[in-house]
Amino acid sequence: MGIGCIGAGFIMADCHLVAYRAAGLNPVAIAARRYEAAAEVAARHSIPRAYDDYRRLLDDPAVEVVDIAVPPDVQPGVIEEVLARHGRIRGILAQKPLATNYADAKQIVERCRGAGVKLVVNQNMRYDHAVRGCGNLLQRGALGDPVLATIEMRAVPHWMPWQERLGWVTLRIMSIHHLDTFRHWFGTPRRVIASVRPDPRTARQFAHEDGIVLVILEYDSGLRCLTIDDVWAGPAREGAEADLGVRFRVEGTAGMALGEIGWPAWPERRPSTLDYTTTAGGWQRPRWPEAWFPDAFVGPMAELLRDLEGTAPAVATGDDNLLTMAVVDAAYRSAHEHRAVDITEITTGIHRPPQEHRA
Repeated sequence: MGIGCIGAGFIMADCHLVAYRAAGLNPVAIAARRYEAAAEVAARHSIPRAYDDYRRLLDDPAVEVVDIAVPPDVQPGVIEEVLARHGRIRGILAQKPLATNYADAKQIVERCRGAGVKLVVNQNMRYDHAVRGCGNLLQRGALGDPVLATIEMRAVPHWMPWQERLGWVTLRIMSIHHLDTFRHWFGTPRRVIASVRPDPRTARQFAHEDGIVLVILEYDSGLRCLTIDDVWAGPAREGAEADLGVRFRVEGTAGMALGEIGWPAWPERRPSTLDYTTTAGGWQRPRWPEAWFPDAFVGPMAELLRDLEGTAPAVATGDDNLLTMAVVDAAYRSAHEHRAVDITEITTGIHRPPQEHRA
């Protein structure tokens, strides 16, 4: 199927399209606000046509699926334009976060469902090889019943210009990967507890709340998950030695898995790693040559294409992603109100004020 690419920034040019070409997918057109940017990326990846307006791309008869890589406050309007093509475009791969909040994301999902357009969300950490390997262990029951899972990120990402106008740093940009990974591994939690503070470095650039983020997920089974997302990571840009990385740990009643995600080394290509041990004894250390950046980015698009061709149903659908959006919104509410927030408060729209919760 012909893929139309909307956006020509880093994620599209250096991740999506690299992975698509390596997998033999078929990008046929690209659009960006600046024609020069679209043309440069088109030339680099041998894409036949470049446009300076994504609406012209949507009218291209060769485009059957669209890959959208625009800011989250812009994305709903682009999706509405796709749906206005009356079903000629069969599928959408949208970026995360799907919108600026759960309620707006829900409207997008409902509109796509009503139009008969398949929607998949680019939650690409799910497709990192170590993350998928750990998920396979959990699915097989090799680690027993999950007891405790943690993801710890100490990294200094490259921030995008649109974050300043939205006032976001970490929760909807970085933590959303880790919260979605927990959901992918274990399902949706019952409640969320979060604490945030500004990142001293980014605070010099623009005002925000969610620089350094700690989120606990509580499950009815007793499982607890914790993500620590630290984009300050010490004065690593101010002259001190850096200790950067993303590590996960999953402990179960019958085994334990340890992983390290390779992307903080970008632009160095560093594959993620997975080590695990079970009560049967010994450490197992599978390794892969692929890396999250850029190889895992083929995963969501491949899911969408396979679903459209009838090979296998997509998993990272818009409906599924609504639950990740609900967890993120619950984390913001928890941090603002200094309390545990039940996920149903977000999904039903029934808000329990802090005093009612304490009572």
